[in-house]
Amino acid sequence: MSGIYQQIAKKEGVSVKYLTQSIKQGRIVLLKNRLRRIRPLAVGEGLTAKVNANIGTSPDVADLKIELKKLSVAVQAGADTVMDLSTGGDIDKIRRAIIKHSTVPIGTVPIYQVAIEARKKRKSFVRASADEIFEVIERHLADGVDFVTVHCGVTRDSIKGMDRKGRVCGVVSRGGSMMIEWMQYSKKENPLYEYYDRLLDIAGEYEATLSLGDGLRPGAIADATDEYQIRELMIIGELVKRARDAKVKVMVEGPGHIPINEIEANIMLEKNVCDGAPFYVLGPLVTDIGAGYDHIVAAIGGALAAYHGADFLCYVTPSEHLGLPNVEEVKDGVIATKLAGHAADIARGIGNARQIDLEVSRARYDLNWKKMLKLLAAPDKAERIYKRSRSKMKDTCTMCGEFCAMRKTREVFGRSG
Repeated sequence: MSGIYQQIAKKEGVSVKYLTQSIKQGRIVLLKNRLRRIRPLAVGEGLTAKVNANIGTSPDVADLKIELKKLSVAVQAGADTVMDLSTGGDIDKIRRAIIKHSTVPIGTVPIYQVAIEARKKRKSFVRASADEIFEVIERHLADGVDFVTVHCGVTRDSIKGMDRKGRVCGVVSRGGSMMIEWMQYSKKENPLYEYYDRLLDIAGEYEATLSLGDGLRPGAIADATDEYQIRELMIIGELVKRARDAKVKVMVEGPGHIPINEIEANIMLEKNVCDGAPFYVLGPLVTDIGAGYDHIVAAIGGALAAYHGADFLCYVTPSEHLGLPNVEEVKDGVIATKLAGHAADIARGIGNARQIDLEVSRARYDLNWKKMLKLLAAPDKAERIYKRSRSKMKDTCTMCGEFCAMRKTREVFGRSG
């Protein structure tokens, strides 16, 4: 393991001592199931912001070939992890194929499959037993899943009063709404909370990471940072400590729809309540009106969140709130989120983020188009735009042509950048 630590430390621009201490403290986690033959991904405090891409089928669209194409495109675009959120087709087959073809850590939300299998048994999800829930979780980990989202903080206490004082958008987490429905029907506590030690034992056996899901995350700006979100976070803070005591890797998921002026407070709150546990945020989306362009909305929020201390950004695609993303939208979502994380890394002085930008700028000043295009976040798209119309002036683009400012500067001062 020392060799792996050295490789990770070198790549992240931190010392092996810092990495080792932070892993022991739980402020950095290594995403890797002991059954996988992949390089572990380090996520956490003081490291570069990581990006996750969600793929997976739906009850209406279930095509494994398309999902494998999404996987390939996401990884090529720079996704550090991929989550399979499939809810349609042969779930086991799809998950195992994605794991087999993936070179990056894979995450899942096992509770989705519990609901699907309950339907196959001709019964409602609310009648699924605790044993059935844990059996599916273990099946995922036995297949090699590196991290699982589990909605342990959605408890009878955290949703108290929601029936009387609701929200504009209610509960938008699929897993969160499932657990609420289960508790309301059974009149029992969430089994993922009640039998949390059992969950820790299973995760520990596979050296997998528990991603404590934000089942009560706000799905509207009007619901941001409300009492239900905070109650759940307080419970998750307790569960983080219990996981660490059991030597189980754990990270915390966060909102959601959050206005820009509340992002910093949300990050600080999670870091304080959860003692610096890695924070995995969806976006956050900073306005509700961006459907069709929500990858941009999420990139705005993601850049701010990562700057203020979020460690792991879940991408959002242009099809968010509208439908299942296609292959091109997966790519757009990854690139937008990678740029958000990179922008935050520059501001925080993390890794070699500034060095990459410096190389791009030098190549741009030298009018070295080949080198500049190769260094960009989306080189293929940039090259298509550059080549679709050519300037009459050598080595310039059609934006400025003969009036290219950098070409003029080079002529005047007679030097390269």
